[in-house]
Amino acid sequence: MSDESTLRGSTTREGFAVLGVAIRREPFVFTVATAGAVLFGVLTVADAWVLGWATDNALVPAFENGEIGTDMLVWVVALFVGVAILRAVGIVARRLGGGIMYYRMQSHTRRSVTRQYLALPMEWHQRHPTGQLLSNAYSDVEAAWAPIMPLPMALGTIVMMVIAVIQMLIADVVMAVVGLLVFPAVIVANLAYQRFSSPLMTRAQGLRAEVSEIAHESFDGAMVVKTLGRETEETDRFRAKAHELRDVNIRAGRIRAAFDPTLASLPNLGVLVVLAVGVSRVMSGDTDAGDVVTIAYLLTIVSFPIRAIGWLLGEFPRSVVGYNRARAVIEATGAMSYGGGSLPRKSTGALLELDDLRYSYDPTAPLLKGVDLTVTPGQTLAIVGPTASGKSTLTSLMARLVDPDDGEIRIDGIDLRDLRHGELARDVALVPQTAFLFDDTVRDNVTLGADVSDEDVWAALRTAQADGFVAALPAGLDARLGERGTSLSGGQRQRLSLARALVRRPRLLILDDATSAVDPEVEARILASLRDDVTGLEASLVVVAYRKATISLADEVVHLDQGRIVGRGTHAELLAGSPDYARLVNAYEVETHE
Repeated sequence: MSDESTLRGSTTREGFAVLGVAIRREPFVFTVATAGAVLFGVLTVADAWVLGWATDNALVPAFENGEIGTDMLVWVVALFVGVAILRAVGIVARRLGGGIMYYRMQSHTRRSVTRQYLALPMEWHQRHPTGQLLSNAYSDVEAAWAPIMPLPMALGTIVMMVIAVIQMLIADVVMAVVGLLVFPAVIVANLAYQRFSSPLMTRAQGLRAEVSEIAHESFDGAMVVKTLGRETEETDRFRAKAHELRDVNIRAGRIRAAFDPTLASLPNLGVLVVLAVGVSRVMSGDTDAGDVVTIAYLLTIVSFPIRAIGWLLGEFPRSVVGYNRARAVIEATGAMSYGGGSLPRKSTGALLELDDLRYSYDPTAPLLKGVDLTVTPGQTLAIVGPTASGKSTLTSLMARLVDPDDGEIRIDGIDLRDLRHGELARDVALVPQTAFLFDDTVRDNVTLGADVSDEDVWAALRTAQADGFVAALPAGLDARLGERGTSLSGGQRQRLSLARALVRRPRLLILDDATSAVDPEVEARILASLRDDVTGLEASLVVVAYRKATISLADEVVHLDQGRIVGRGTHAELLAGSPDYARLVNAYEVETHE
């Protein structure tokens, strides 16, 4: 068997395996949908029997006698109406059950993907483009369960096909055999369609994700694109990939456009042959006119089951690709494990201890190398170091956005990995340099849905020196900020981000250069208020800083360079005793002044 044939077989097997997942999860809904499809199939075939019976018992006698009895007419109408009503019930059950199953599986998988996104550490997210993650949660999930919709119909039409073939053989073996010669032609047409369309559908699914990635990247970086005049280049980049997707879909559409009329015409040719043979057999007395009508009608519907199965198989390539892409997220390793521990409820700052901490993004190039550090309750610690020295990574480890490769991080003597899920967020808050705000009100951006009074919101805003500009907004706390807070300046966004952390009254507050966009005078007021009374708890404070005014407020300063602590002490002690430290902070001050 060739590699291509092996791939097709594997895709078919995987497609049925994907459907097996859905059936096991929704057995009752699947049963209802399949029962409706079977009812529809049986009654579609029953139509042929009713048509043949009416021909022999009503139509032919009417031509012979010139009249039709009222009772017979009532029976004929009742049979057709009864079959039609029951068939409609089958259609409703099939479509409703299939739809419920389809959307439930989409919802379940999207929730699983989203939960995994939240469980995976930041380092995993940094390795995967946002556009790809959006594609995994949306188009891949949609494609994964696309075969669910035609599945009940395919199963029901198989029953319909079996009954139809049996009825054809019972009616007249010779005409049935003549009519069934259409089957090999229909099967060949389906195989040809699968062979040419499957690779195109698989490629199209991959291109959808690529188009989504490029679009998200371009829109997210709109400011960079516009300020550097890259609109044409970004448009060309998107156009090239969009046109490639368009061309693949068009090629798939052309194949489908040739396949559908071919498949529809084959049974019609079979009907003509059956009618020709049937007329001859009726004239010779070998069969009845009703049997000819029955077989001709059955032949027109017998190709539909094969087409339904073709629709099902045609969805498998996209389904397998989408399911595998979504499953890759759900089964991704690196999700954080949690213990059952909890932190003591105290009204004082937290004790933070880092013991021989090591971390690397690339195993061949370690970033943090044996960091030992202690922040006592209520202490303010400043972390100073050049770019790429590991400062932001260190703060991410303190907040357990990622886990260390080796060593321990303890809060109040408890390893962060031993705490239960959500426990750390009660007492530790990290404010990053890049402030993210939602397209929501000031109040909701600060509280994020927590049960916090407006009085506490205003108190946090005052500590963050944000109460003034918030009060000046037309709607105050109810003012909407726009997507990513575009209606505010960078410094205002940072202050709201700080207020968001303060309103939760953390016992350990970590600021990763969180006031870099704030002017020095406002920053001094913020840090002074934090140092005097951080949320009323005398919280421990860790600050990644560059400005002398910020650093000088710290009880202790840690000089981090190339992933190691190379100096520690007060700001004055390091200035006097460490030339590298003095050169670093003085260079920053000179650059800022200039």
